Amino acid sequence: MTPVRTEGWPQWPPPATDEQRERLLRVLDGGRWGATAGHGEDSLVARFAEDFATGVGAAHGVCTVNGTVALFLALRALGVRPGDEVIVPAYTFVATATAVVLAGAAPVIADVTDTLHLDPSSLARLAGPRTRAVVPVHLAGAPADTEALRTAAEHHGLAVVEDAAQAHGARRHGRPAGTLGDAACFSFQLSKAMTAGEGGIVVTDDRRVYERLWALHNVGRRADDGWYEHPELGWNLRMTEFQAAVLGPQLPLLEGQIDHREARAATLARVLDDVEGLSPVPEPAGTTRHTRHLALLRYEAAAFGGHPKAVFLAAMNAEGVPLDTGYRSLTREPSLAPYAAAIRPCPVAEAAEDSVVWVRQPMLMADDAAMADIAQAALVVQHAFRRRPLRR
Repeated sequence: MTPVRTEGWPQWPPPATDEQRERLLRVLDGGRWGATAGHGEDSLVARFAEDFATGVGAAHGVCTVNGTVALFLALRALGVRPGDEVIVPAYTFVATATAVVLAGAAPVIADVTDTLHLDPSSLARLAGPRTRAVVPVHLAGAPADTEALRTAAEHHGLAVVEDAAQAHGARRHGRPAGTLGDAACFSFQLSKAMTAGEGGIVVTDDRRVYERLWALHNVGRRADDGWYEHPELGWNLRMTEFQAAVLGPQLPLLEGQIDHREARAATLARVLDDVEGLSPVPEPAGTTRHTRHLALLRYEAAAFGGHPKAVFLAAMNAEGVPLDTGYRSLTREPSLAPYAAAIRPCPVAEAAEDSVVWVRQPMLMADDAAMADIAQAALVVQHAFRRRPLRR
């Protein structure tokens, strides 16, 4: 039988631009490949850090090798030390928690709301004398409820580090992701809205935090000290000029790409009205710019003959629609168990593991007809499943 969709899906990242090629060749031929080889306007890394920070409304930016390292640097710059605890949401990529472990601290895993973002009420239950920070994740491109989180964090004396890996260009009540906490971390990994294959950045408005970030990522140096002077412990965690050459030209394209994904997500929500048991996960109230790194859908097995999510995903893939299974709850990640402060049940995140499916960013770069194909494939699968319901 012919699948519902026989066309492919858009490539991500998009084809390289002439400007990216020209910048890459300029770096290659110039021989100044490392971030420390250039100074001021000569450094593409320094220029990109400034441009990106300005774009999100922050005063300072420090580029890093990846987003996990960005989180590690932010935590260390804000005073997290070995033996401390940091609250993270249960429904997130594992790096949100492993960055805490990298900083020597213990992740405290908190449940999420129906939007799958960190539940602000959990801070009152989980914050203790060793807790130093909280890391809200702007999941799928929608900012977390940072007002409620900051109020709770201030009450407990906690720093707020935004995990904005999926939220380039997002806004909450008109304020950009990157200005909603004490520091914010973005990723430029291959799947992200802006990408250099790998890379990351930390942005902050606090000059003292910026100076600590700069020293930590540059082997403990200070900007006004000598090359072999290292007044504090640090690491070489710098971005290369090649990565900045690829990233810089993407900044002017970002808003248009977000507009495109927003329009496709709206179409997808509309066509899914006809599909019982498959619906968009709500975004947090106050979201004024959702970047749609993902479209999150809730799958109700009862509407599909009782078949579990994995079977539904396989059937959709056979129809030419490769939906993604998404995260499992961090409470079910065995690698974290030895490091977490405690593993408490997180029923909302654990239920999401079994019921939430993803439409990834490249699919949202397609057209409205492709969104209709997603809904049509779901209807075809639903019809087949209802004819062959799961027997228990």
